[in-house]
Amino acid sequence: MISTQTVQRHIQERDLHAVRDLLVDVAPVEIAELFAGLSDEERVLIFRILPRKKAAEIFAELDVDVQKTLLSSLGDRHTARLLDEMAADDRTALLEEIPAEAARQLLTLLSKDERDVALTLLGYPEGSVGRLMSPDYLTVHADWKVREALDHIRANGQESASLDTLYVVDAKGKLVDEISTRQLLLASLDEEVASLMNFKFDSLDAHSDQELAVELFRKYDRPTLPVVDSEGVLLGIVTVDDILDVQEEEITEDIQKLGGSEALEDPYVKTPVLTLIRKRAHWLVLLFLGEMLTASAMASFEDEIQRAVVLALFVPLIISSGGNSGSQASTIIIRALAVGEIGIKDWVNVFRRELITGGVLGLLLGMIGFLRVVIWSQFSDIYGDHWMALAFTVLFSLTGVVALGSLAGAMLPFVLKSFKLDPATSSAPFVATIVDVAGLILYFSIAVLIMAI
Repeated sequence: MISTQTVQRHIQERDLHAVRDLLVDVAPVEIAELFAGLSDEERVLIFRILPRKKAAEIFAELDVDVQKTLLSSLGDRHTARLLDEMAADDRTALLEEIPAEAARQLLTLLSKDERDVALTLLGYPEGSVGRLMSPDYLTVHADWKVREALDHIRANGQESASLDTLYVVDAKGKLVDEISTRQLLLASLDEEVASLMNFKFDSLDAHSDQELAVELFRKYDRPTLPVVDSEGVLLGIVTVDDILDVQEEEITEDIQKLGGSEALEDPYVKTPVLTLIRKRAHWLVLLFLGEMLTASAMASFEDEIQRAVVLALFVPLIISSGGNSGSQASTIIIRALAVGEIGIKDWVNVFRRELITGGVLGLLLGMIGFLRVVIWSQFSDIYGDHWMALAFTVLFSLTGVVALGSLAGAMLPFVLKSFKLDPATSSAPFVATIVDVAGLILYFSIAVLIMAI
């Protein structure tokens, strides 16, 4: 890996040919990492001396803020060249991130053909597959010979986003089938493309949600998938690198929601503090109001607590165990729903499994709590004369609360999904709040029955 200091030294010596020679064969992603240690002026200089195609590949790998700075410094002529050379899907991602007025200005710099492509992609709904697709792909016709198809790849493959798959279309551009380059290479040169077709292919609708594309890529394990309109006309392709970016965003969003916060649109360090406060405040207020019910639950058992103050010693133990089990179950079920391992129809099976799992785990923790009270009572009178009744109260309460927590954590995602809501919003803190209140009521109710207080 070339060091930042080496590049800066050549720039200071005005040896721009050396800089170009150093970077021209380096992977774009590595140069993008190198840019983190360079000044804006040094970045602009490098973009001016590199070949346009190489510069466009590097630009696509940069952070959006760095892209904006470069565009404002390069000047219209270099910016136009850079945007024209960018892959259409990468350019669309950039235009989505910048203010509308700036996007309109950049569109005016594009050549007519590239402007038409950019406007077409931006015309699809935000978050749709159409925003991800690339119009750079290779098509063949069923009546072509394999020889013709291979010549077509050699002549036009340089501009294609992927060479793994070729798409067979009819005279109207409708997708008929797809064949792999491997099939062509292994076939006889005089064989027709039609002989390689099996008419089995998967495709995406341009207006479908990007999350559906993630599911299909995961399901079929494909490097690319074609995108068609409502009549089956081939519009473009989506490549797995774009899908990985979408998947990363989805996972990040779900993790943030699991923590009891709204998802952030920007990276944490670039999100204004006021936005962080706004994203987290309403959840914290909601959870705080929920926890106030815990105080209300304890107040309703005030007389029982006064008669057996020792019960209060185990309140943190009881509610934390229930909350922890609920958080575990919620996280597991949310992820299983997200990756398609289970669906809404599986809720009965999940209920049964979590009832058993939660019951066994609760019994395990209950036995530990039981032994704690019994053993401590042999060396101390901290638990009073009714220590055995307290021990059984802890045993049964922990068993019930942990089972309850597991059920609540597992079922809440199903409830939210059935109402077309994001299951990730059943975050661990939210589940814990529910279980805290229910667990206290269960604990003190069992205490009343066993300890006769």
